[in-house]
Amino acid sequence: MAKTNFSYEKRQRELEKKRKAEEKARRKQEAKSRPAGEQGSDEADEAEEAEQADEPAETADAEREQ
Repeated sequence: MAKTNFSYEKRQRELEKKRKAEEKARRKQEAKSRPAGEQGSDEADEAEEAEQADEPAETADAEREQ
């Protein structure tokens, strides 16, 4: 039976956290530079992130099955 590579999985989680933090900082910066009346595009960004959040979980499950 194959041994699980925990260090690989941990690194992937760390990279995902870093990516999310960078994305959040980018959105925050954009919000500061945008006038107060233009807040509607944040909802589209959140929907896109929700779709992307589902993908890593599926790949992690596939890796565990191997």
